[in-house]
Amino acid sequence: MKAVVCEAWGLPESLKVQELQDPQPGPGQVVIEVQAAGVNFPDVLIVQGKYQFKPELPFVPGSEVAGVIRSVANDVTTFKIGDKVIAFTSTGGFGQQLLAPVQALMPMPPGMDFDTAAAITLTYGTSYHAIVDRAKLEAGENMLILGAAGGVGLAAIEIGKALGARIIACASTDEKLEVCRQHGADVLINYSKQDLREAVKAATGGKGPDVIYDPVGGEYAEPAFRSIAWGGRYLVVGFANGEIPKLPLNLTLLKGASLMGVFWGEFTKRDPKGNLKNMRQVLQWLQEGKIKPLISGRYALEDAWRALDDMAARRVTGKVVVLPQTDR
Repeated sequence: MKAVVCEAWGLPESLKVQELQDPQPGPGQVVIEVQAAGVNFPDVLIVQGKYQFKPELPFVPGSEVAGVIRSVANDVTTFKIGDKVIAFTSTGGFGQQLLAPVQALMPMPPGMDFDTAAAITLTYGTSYHAIVDRAKLEAGENMLILGAAGGVGLAAIEIGKALGARIIACASTDEKLEVCRQHGADVLINYSKQDLREAVKAATGGKGPDVIYDPVGGEYAEPAFRSIAWGGRYLVVGFANGEIPKLPLNLTLLKGASLMGVFWGEFTKRDPKGNLKNMRQVLQWLQEGKIKPLISGRYALEDAWRALDDMAARRVTGKVVVLPQTDR
């Protein structure tokens, strides 16, 4: 099989496609013929050795896939050859085949295409865990989303709207904000043109947002936190900007506000049943048309590095996927 291999920590352009042996399932494992693999910002960090965990070199990057089971271990009874599945693993996704434990699998809902199936796990899983489990967003509340046109940002917009909240979307261009509007955002703020604090004040009648969803970090974190409502919840989701902000902790006191960390990957390990329950709700909303992942780009396996490079440069709107099979 062919796969993208990371042999040394470095920029995406250092990744190479190589021929590897076909994997064989061990106890509790299956082998998936990968039809589509989602691309996420953590993948950019992992290949550079900058993420929370470092896999042993060499490894195949990519964490979420959709495909068809081609072989199963003798002790696997919950899945069979030919089943269409969604899988979330730490690594291995950017290859034509993926070895995965059965605990990492979900059946693909009938009628769902592979590209969509590969685009929902991390972004919607992260945003649902953040908004529902951590912030406990309620109908009628205001939620401010930084970097709202990215994968987790658009997922947050849709989940917030499904819960009945009012969504204030922030992005760096009018084009990105138009995508946010199409996905349900009520108020649009271009923070490259507008003063963030003044725009948030105007959007909330001076009250401030009840929840702030921040996957970006960097220079907008502090002015956003200074704008938060009394008793507000600030969700620390990630640092796509590349800069980890240093927030004055007196702001939490003055606002009676909470800083909440969101580490969905660790949550899935500590509470797999809770995560499965969350994903069932996400899939139900998908079938009801309340959420619809935006897939803005598709890349061949040989161009997976370009997908990561575009992600690193924040050129991606919504989600992009890698298509490992040459006939797709």
